[in-house]
Amino acid sequence: MALPHHHRILIVLLFVLLPCMAASTSHHHHGLKSLHFTLFQHEIMNKTAYIIVKGATGPGISQTTSPIGTMVVIEDPITVSANRSSKVVGVAEAVSVTSTLDGLQSITIAKVSLRMKNHKGSISLVGSTHNIKPSDHPVVGGTGDFMFVQGYVTSSLAYLKGLYFVYKVEFHLYWPPYAIKPSS
Repeated sequence: MALPHHHRILIVLLFVLLPCMAASTSHHHHGLKSLHFTLFQHEIMNKTAYIIVKGATGPGISQTTSPIGTMVVIEDPITVSANRSSKVVGVAEAVSVTSTLDGLQSITIAKVSLRMKNHKGSISLVGSTHNIKPSDHPVVGGTGDFMFVQGYVTSSLAYLKGLYFVYKVEFHLYWPPYAIKPSS
């Protein structure tokens, strides 16, 4: 027995529309492009980082603390490993102001410009930095290959000797679906 014409149309529509609906749902749950990688920031006081404003004197000032209100500006090289002589793939430019009386935390505004093999552009960050504990910094924007990027960057002190600091910088980047370029 043959199906009536309107049933045949309904079956054809189901076979055509169901895959489209599933792809759309899947796209919202799993469609985010992401990128995760680790780099290293090398900072040397009075060479790549400078105290611009000395803050108010407070208790416990040490190698890892600074007086509240202290403003530091940096232009640090970013490398692929913790070794200072490893390949430079970018630069971190930032302003940091000590924001706690114990001298361990600061408000940081930063731009990380990268020139890696498959990704070139900058990532803008803002947030609170703890001098000796890992700190998550929200990504607030980007340029070039990082246009429309979202996510966070975790920085943590990896090495300290005298005035030389090395920070491990872990990038957790995500692009919203509207930012993905269609494949040609």
